[in-house]
Amino acid sequence: MKRRRFIQQAGILSASGLLLSNTWTNAAICIKDEYPELTKHKISKAELKELNYHWPRFVGKNGRIDFHGQQKKCTALKLYTDQGATGWGLSSKNAEAIFPQLIGQKVSDLIQPHIGIKDTLDKSVDFALHDLMGVILDMPIYQLLGNEGTKETPVYSGMIYLDELNPENKNKGFDAVLENCEWDYNYGYRQLKVKIGRSGRWYSHDEGLKKDIEIVKLIHDNFKDRSIDILVDSNDMYTLDDTIKFLDGIGDVPLFWVEEPFIENLNDGRAIRTWMDHNGFKNTYYVDGEANPNHEVCLQLGKEKIMDAFLPDIYGLGFSAWIRLQKKLKEINMLASPHAWGNRLKTNYIAHNAAAFGNIPTIEGVTCLSDDIDFGNYPITDGKLKVSEDPGFGMKIVK
Repeated sequence: MKRRRFIQQAGILSASGLLLSNTWTNAAICIKDEYPELTKHKISKAELKELNYHWPRFVGKNGRIDFHGQQKKCTALKLYTDQGATGWGLSSKNAEAIFPQLIGQKVSDLIQPHIGIKDTLDKSVDFALHDLMGVILDMPIYQLLGNEGTKETPVYSGMIYLDELNPENKNKGFDAVLENCEWDYNYGYRQLKVKIGRSGRWYSHDEGLKKDIEIVKLIHDNFKDRSIDILVDSNDMYTLDDTIKFLDGIGDVPLFWVEEPFIENLNDGRAIRTWMDHNGFKNTYYVDGEANPNHEVCLQLGKEKIMDAFLPDIYGLGFSAWIRLQKKLKEINMLASPHAWGNRLKTNYIAHNAAAFGNIPTIEGVTCLSDDIDFGNYPITDGKLKVSEDPGFGMKIVK
């Protein structure tokens, strides 16, 4: 779908958006009677679990960070109620400090549909409480948030890095990048996010910029007959001038979006949008706000129809905070695509956000394998991620 058309349709949806109170308590009082089952359950136990997972291949450098590796761990919080219900979610190793605020409390006093967790609670309990709420009510989370989007959302592979720099790929060069693109295509992705920004740390400036242009052209030439979208992400390693030179260099290669070209600011944001609109990239999204975002700047650029989508991390900001943020974004007709990199759990959480609010044009896909986690029923078919219909987030801890 064309950039301007998607933004227009998402704006139409905002008219029927959820009205969220700024004060959790006042809004929760109005909703409690609608979901009496939540008042019957009290938190009886909370525990943290360390879970292992891995990416299907070694992930190398981006423009800013060194090798990412392959074997990973995450911390999960699992909650139990006195009625036998359980729920779990991505959390923090420091979440034990929050346990006294949970034990013995009614679930209805901790979380409410359409609103999220109580505003005095830390985000480390956010996903577990949402999952528990969905299990108790026997409903998938997206239905408890709004159900204004579609159940299948485009998803991109976020795993195309500067793979020619991996030690085992020194003789392959850019063929290593193409092999990974092929793997992701066969997995089901039809959008590939290509890391650029080689001019930042790993190459001399001019050589890095030249190679960024070369790899994007190469991917386009190798996949142009298979209807893929290319997204690029320079992780803030470009300047405005670098971004223009890169876009000018790739010429007529179509891009779905340009992500984090430079640290977001009003002047450069306005300048790059103007240049893109007049040089063949009018239908390319300009997106930002992943790393330590300046919310005020990003939202102002959204109001001016310059920045198309806001990207704060789904865990870093918090799932409940994203519920509130979605209302603001829809009011100004701005799109969203929460950052998910690192863990498939986050990808699946965002699928519910997309199905609930309808203003997410694509989701960051993080392919993960695990003996500790059942990632649930979230199939990727022909480039679209289907949200789970199981209660809560529909995922399980296996061990």
